[in-house]
Amino acid sequence: MEKTVEELSAAYDEFVAAAASVLEAKDQSSGQKTPATDAALEAFKQRWELFRVACDQAEEFVESMKQRIGSECLVDEATGAAPSKPGSLGAAPGIPPISAVRLEQMSKAVRWLVIELQHGSGAAASAAAHPHASAPFDARFSEDAGQ
Repeated sequence: MEKTVEELSAAYDEFVAAAASVLEAKDQSSGQKTPATDAALEAFKQRWELFRVACDQAEEFVESMKQRIGSECLVDEATGAAPSKPGSLGAAPGIPPISAVRLEQMSKAVRWLVIELQHGSGAAASAAAHPHASAPFDARFSEDAGQ
């Protein structure tokens, strides 16, 4: 995370320096268009693009961390690894936690169905309408055998 922050900070500093260079070049040329002002504007444009890329990368990093933390919390709650707190959305009393492997299998099956539905596959629509007809889950688990 530190590397991402440092890269974003460096890109910002270079962007601000390029903006200052444009202002200095314009001041020195009395507002006239010169090769120096053109070069300063081109450098500014490049620094702007690099700053945008750094911002996009930082945003992607933050989003990936949010998803990772959310997934870890979901697995902890589902497997009973996290201590239940009063008022939390943990498993209801009497419902046994599921294994992390089982949770991952279900997650993959759901992702598969979503991808198929996004591509307009009739097979996925049929599987979604009739979950018993296809076997996206591992039949070794007793919960799936009854479907």
